[in-house]
Amino acid sequence: MSDPAILIVAGEKSGENYGAGLVREFRLLYPRAEFFGVGGSNMADAGVDILVPMDRLAVMGLAEVVKDVPRIRKILRRLATEASARRPAAAVLIDSPDFNLRLARRLVKAGVPVLYYVSPTVWAWRKSRLKTIKSVVRKMLLIFPFEERIYARAGIPHRYIGHPLLERLRIRSSRDEFFRARGLDPARPLIALMPGSRENEIRRHLAVVLEAAVRLQSVRRAQLVLIQNPDLDPALLPRLSVASKADILLLREDAYEAMAASDLVLSACGTANLEAALLGTPLVAFYKISPLTYAAGRPFVRIRDYSIVNILAGRRIVPELIQRRMTPDALVREALRLLDDSGARLEMKDAFARIRTELGEKRASVNAARELAALL
Repeated sequence: MSDPAILIVAGEKSGENYGAGLVREFRLLYPRAEFFGVGGSNMADAGVDILVPMDRLAVMGLAEVVKDVPRIRKILRRLATEASARRPAAAVLIDSPDFNLRLARRLVKAGVPVLYYVSPTVWAWRKSRLKTIKSVVRKMLLIFPFEERIYARAGIPHRYIGHPLLERLRIRSSRDEFFRARGLDPARPLIALMPGSRENEIRRHLAVVLEAAVRLQSVRRAQLVLIQNPDLDPALLPRLSVASKADILLLREDAYEAMAASDLVLSACGTANLEAALLGTPLVAFYKISPLTYAAGRPFVRIRDYSIVNILAGRRIVPELIQRRMTPDALVREALRLLDDSGARLEMKDAFARIRTELGEKRASVNAARELAALL
């Protein structure tokens, strides 16, 4: 096979990390392969020609999507035009189903086979998407083992390749080393604050998280580290937190070291929940979206729990503060319970260990690259 051109699209941080891993592994098989599409700094570092920065797609919620329809349509046209000009041998679409399934329809019409990486949450809501997936996706790469049953029943080609976080979670320093490097006091608890990876998430969550942080610093002398997405504007969090009275260490790097060294993580629902669990750090999960989006979507949600950690565990092991339940009082209450109750912490850590075992040790990026090679 000659040097292939591949269109690759990732619309948010975790998917972009997975895409970068796939690109690096695929280039071990085809060193001169050309990748182009949507991503961030990690995919750019892996050699992807970034046509559209991924923050242009980082939209969640009905109200936000309606407002941004013209921009999203423009990006769809741009990618379709580039695909027509560059004639890619295949496309790798990663998560972001509201955008990527629309793009997949255009690509299939143009004769470009689609490898989809990370299933939409059809097990939680919008199961009807399986019909669309069956019509436009050549193969679905799954990162959770329970998804295999769903795709087998639907008759959609698929493979469980393992979870890519298992190959990314590498800690380069111990807790003691992290504390020394950051000038932290080992006698005081450390709490990691993770308000989200998207700007609209941060704007919805940060004020509540910071108010809770001030109280925790007062009643437990807690040390606080606020972890920033390195692909967002570096001035965003300092600008939004400037009025806070909390003494907070801002980090744009060493996120895993910070999470592993912490006594507790306060995290928006999403990949960060699973990261904390796989690192063995107790956490409290939270999430808010616009009231319009929540009211419109709630009747169609088919699951009781929102955190992927609870979904994988099959029961509520991580406290979830969703919508109106996400208040400073609730965050402080749950945080203090986990800081003070050694039994609850141990139970949570045992559940985390079982989740890690169930995910297995498959090498997701290697498997994804091989599936792409097989598709070609």
